[in-house]
Amino acid sequence: RGAGLRTPPRLPEIAMSEACPPSAPFFGFMGVTGAIVFANLGAAYGTAKAGVGLASMGVMNPSLVMSNVLPVIMAGGLGIYGLI
Repeated sequence: RGAGLRTPPRLPEIAMSEACPPSAPFFGFMGVTGAIVFANLGAAYGTAKAGVGLASMGVMNPSLVMSNVLPVIMAGGLGIYGLI
């Protein structure tokens, strides 16, 4: 046999056909990137709004602060869910 020379693997016919243009992976990854970005922007916005509400609750009625932490936790959970 030769000195380690191999023929490169052939692409499947679908990868070289019109059904799968060369730009398909780019747009696929851009869709995934957009989903992650917008999910985490929404989670950051929700965390900020819930944090402002929690801070105003701490000023108006400090005894209810711990019972109103749930929206902050839920917004953080949405951020983690957006990454998954």
